[in-house]
Amino acid sequence: MSALLDDDRLFPLDPAARDLARHLYQSVRDLPIISPHGHTDPRWYAENAHFPDPAGLIVVPDHYIFRMLVSQGIGLDRLGVPRADGSVAEADGRKIWRLFAENYHVFRGTPTRLWLDHTFESLFGLEVRLNGATADLYYDRIADCLSRDEYRPRALFERFNIEAIATTEGALDPLQWHRQIRESGWTGRVVTTYRPDAVIDPEFEGFADNLRQLGALTDCDTGEWNGYLEAHRKRRAFFREAGATATDHGHPTADTANLSDSEAAALYTRVASGAASPDDAGLFRAQMLTEMAKMSVEDGMVMQIHAGSWRNHSAAIFASHGRDKGFDIPRRTSYVDALKPMLDAVGLEPNLTIILFTLDETAYSRELATLAGVYPCLRLGPPWWFFDSVEGMKRFRAATTETAGFYNTVGFNDDTRAFPSIPARHDVARRVDCGYLAELVRSGQLIEEEAADLAQELAYRLARKAYRL
Repeated sequence: MSALLDDDRLFPLDPAARDLARHLYQSVRDLPIISPHGHTDPRWYAENAHFPDPAGLIVVPDHYIFRMLVSQGIGLDRLGVPRADGSVAEADGRKIWRLFAENYHVFRGTPTRLWLDHTFESLFGLEVRLNGATADLYYDRIADCLSRDEYRPRALFERFNIEAIATTEGALDPLQWHRQIRESGWTGRVVTTYRPDAVIDPEFEGFADNLRQLGALTDCDTGEWNGYLEAHRKRRAFFREAGATATDHGHPTADTANLSDSEAAALYTRVASGAASPDDAGLFRAQMLTEMAKMSVEDGMVMQIHAGSWRNHSAAIFASHGRDKGFDIPRRTSYVDALKPMLDAVGLEPNLTIILFTLDETAYSRELATLAGVYPCLRLGPPWWFFDSVEGMKRFRAATTETAGFYNTVGFNDDTRAFPSIPARHDVARRVDCGYLAELVRSGQLIEEEAADLAQELAYRLARKAYRL
């Protein structure tokens, strides 16, 4: 056992199951990482500049960290999180780090603690606990490492054994950093993902102006329905040229619709003119999930639906600091009724893959496993966001495997903005899955050879296949 990490962490307590889990894990621990959905910044890989100070790398961009600290009464300004206007109240990285270190104990028992301890030990060689007394030791060690060339983004990409990583860009993004990566001659595979929420959700800030920008980028008339759809086709093609294999849709619900052309055109007229009611906005988002699925049938892009988050729950924080500041909260989400219009339209198409994510764990056994267990286009994404955790992963396997099996899931993705946490997150998933497989062997539901093959599938092959990477 090392100072921060137990070599057998997360494995079953039963000695025989633990021995088998350890054996399975050794067979997958060094497999390449497929990171098919996340939010790392492509500029890092394009410019390959040194990362900023430790606080700027680890604390400031990570909503898992600052939302917990906010819950303890520590404001975002004190943590250096930029305000909506781009200003920063606290720019002293060491001061931010000390505040984080003094409160590190509040992460006990959380996945964030696991990820951070893994990062501190395996990446920076730290073997004492982080607290107020060791804050400066940590800061100086990490800062020294970040000054070295072997800690630049491309070097870490290679050190982490990342085979492919997908970033996520909005539909209006020029993708200049992806172009710069391609033109640099570097062989690391960094692709984009098409995220059109800003031009699909009528309640997204600046929606009318976003539509005008979409039209200007594509030379399409986004004032009318068919021109708007053609603009999406052109942007999807532009993203595919930059390596995209997938789209992503962060809707508040999983509602879909399949209106007639005339009904959809009339709805779009209301939406584009700014005359849409809240019901119109919801119906338009629902229609556009179906339209995006139809386009995926045409162009082969994998579709991801991340439904069920009440985004920006605190109006005050949204006003002061903007989006993605830790105040996105899970809500109840229906799938059986919600997805039926889309599935009636394209659910049996052989070239379509739709990966479903949820923040409503109650839907797994009742709805999602049963849907994915029969519709050939559907796959279940791994536990997401608040459930990207040890117990969340275990609950996911227990709730879905009996009905959907393993092969209607897509392995693991880390969904992170925190680049150093990528190997830590994959390590947690691999350990938990190996423990689950070991217990299936011990209970007579699998033979050991099957478990060994499944360990490879869950750690690597399923994600590579599902995302067409």
